[in-house]
Amino acid sequence: MTPEAGPNGTEQANQALCQLNRILDSDSSGSDVTIRVEADDRIVTVSRTVAEVLRQVLANTAAGQAVSVVPMHAEFTTQQAADILNVSRPYLVKLLDAGEIEYRKVGSHRRIKAASLAAYRHQSEVESRRAADELTELTEEMGLY
Repeated sequence: MTPEAGPNGTEQANQALCQLNRILDSDSSGSDVTIRVEADDRIVTVSRTVAEVLRQVLANTAAGQAVSVVPMHAEFTTQQAADILNVSRPYLVKLLDAGEIEYRKVGSHRRIKAASLAAYRHQSEVESRRAADELTELTEEMGLY
């Protein structure tokens, strides 16, 4: 499920994110986090790991981005994986064939784990940052910046 946050949802997410950041940043013990539901004063206790995931969801929602939570063991078709990476399906297949992204075959169909997509995306972002840093360094050395 990928809900869209309207203007009110974005503001609420931002307020909740600020509060959750204060809680998580002030407690380095790794203990559980208690959340009070204002409507009926119920208490919900979640693990630190779940609270960190909630922080990421709130940060993206506050930024106006849609959010999907997917188990890391979930598997995607090549089209779904291409959509997630925002690339064409043929380009994704080239990445799979080149061994850039781990996958398995089910009959003649490829299945890609969410964890494999996350690892590829992370590595791609690291390489992009490194290339941008090198370009900035070269520009400065040449006196163009």
